[in-house]
Amino acid sequence: MPKEQRSFTKEFKLEAVQFVHRSGQSQAQVARDLGIADSTLHHWCKEFAEAGAQAFPGSGHQTAAEEELRRLKRELEVTRQQRDILKKALAIFSRAQNGATLLLLSIPSSIR
Repeated sequence: MPKEQRSFTKEFKLEAVQFVHRSGQSQAQVARDLGIADSTLHHWCKEFAEAGAQAFPGSGHQTAAEEELRRLKRELEVTRQQRDILKKALAIFSRAQNGATLLLLSIPSSIR
């Protein structure tokens, strides 16, 4: 049976990282004391070192760069959809124009 994944609050993560820095204990020892995996605490410390106060944004809260990337991907998708619609419209109108030309040629010149 799969293990249920635990989630931790931003405050808990920050306190755990700060405890590692304040205490003279190793990350592994602090992780054991807190009842979390060594790799989890290592990941938190690394994320805090890279992002500082912006670390651990939580679900739904993205950094400015992630938000911009999400917006640009959505804009690209909309642009691709518009391009595909225009391609189909061009194909439809091209066929209709060719059909009208053929129809015009088949009408006797005395009527035209």
